Amino acid sequence: MAGGNFRLGEGVAFPERLCRLRRSLQEILDSHPVDLAAVETVFSGINPQSLIRLSHARGVVLETLASAGLEIVEFTPQQVKNAVVGYGRAEKQQVQKMVGILVRGAAKLPKDGADAAAVALAALARRGLDRAITRAEGAARPFAR
Repeated sequence: MAGGNFRLGEGVAFPERLCRLRRSLQEILDSHPVDLAAVETVFSGINPQSLIRLSHARGVVLETLASAGLEIVEFTPQQVKNAVVGYGRAEKQQVQKMVGILVRGAAKLPKDGADAAAVALAALARRGLDRAITRAEGAARPFAR
């Protein structure tokens, strides 16, 4: 797992910032062996203008990930909290604390970094569960008559 922030440029036109986002994400995909991407869904608790801009950026991210052929999983904030803390209505501080416990060095992450790590942990937990179910289904034998 790796993390960081993209600096897209203050005062740069929004379409150019979206291009920079795509290029920055593509550089990460080109330099790291990635086979799974996790994205948090947009929540409606922000102002409409921010929601529109966030949706544009999210579209760029999803298109870039899909073009790279990655498996993409999406989580609501409640699903992330449930996966990491065990309670879908957990407070942000609870999520940050649990991320710090589960991921070495994550206690020093900024809030956005801890949020991203929580989404990654939710994806890894789901992948582990999916693999366990697949193994169990493969091992299941029909009842003999």
